[in-house]
Formats: sequence, structure tokens, C-alpha cells
Amino acid sequence: MTTPNVYRNGSPARRSAFYLLLVLAASTLGPLVLPAVNAAPATKKLKPTDPYALIFGTVWGPDNRPVYGVKVSIRRMPDKKPKWEVYSDHAGEFAQRVPAGEADYQIEPDLKSLKTADGNALHLAEEVTVHVEYDERVDMSLHLTR
Repeated sequence: MTTPNVYRNGSPARRSAFYLLLVLAASTLGPLVLPAVNAAPATKKLKPTDPYALIFGTVWGPDNRPVYGVKVSIRRMPDKKPKWEVYSDHAGEFAQRVPAGEADYQIEPDLKSLKTADGNALHLAEEVTVHVEYDERVDMSLHLTR
């Protein structure tokens, strides 16, 4: 007759102490080690209670299929540099919260590293500008061509 070894992976107290140490290390080193992904700009960060508008988009390829992993830059129209950078997911979709209020935003995909299977470079069919007025959701599409 065999019995399972309950202390095979260490005692429960030892494991909980290890997990506590791991959580403490991650909480102190996390902001230094892990980069912020899809973070709001540092100058004005949106709080969860602040009103916001949502820019929601889909990146479509030349074959009318969604494209995964495209870096999309979003900037307010008078600004020259983008404030937000997001990536399209497996459905080709991306979303970004922006401050509520009347503003125009320029949406641009980063196409430097994207090519078709036959090696041709992709281009944006037309520039996309989004107008936001209130705390609303704005849907848009980016169509790529050869």
C-alpha cells in the first residue's frame, strides 16, 4: 500500500511563505521591471471615475480579413507625436480610452514591418480621423492595401 507524500513540494507553510515573498518582490519591483502596456499619457492619466470616450477600431488586410499585431498610434490633431499606442488583437480589433470632450484624433497604423505573403509592402487606403464630442464610443476601421 502506498500513500501520497503530502510534503512532496514542501510544507504548506513553506509554500505560503514563498508566495508571500514572491508577491512582495513583484509589488516592489513590478513598476521598475514591467513596462506599462497601453498606458494613458503620463501628463494626464485618466482615473477610473473620470468620463472618457472610447475609440474602437478594426484593422483589415487587403484580403478583407482582420490583421493581428498591428501597432496603431493615436494622436490628438494639433499634436505632432502620438499619445497612445495599441496593438490589434487576434480579431484585428483595438480600443483606447481618450478624455471625454470635443476633439479630433488621427489614427495611424505602423506598417514598417508588415508585408504580404509574397513580400509586398502594405499601405493605408486612406487617412483616418475620428471626431469625439462627449463620453461616447466611436467605431472605425483601418483598411490596408498593397
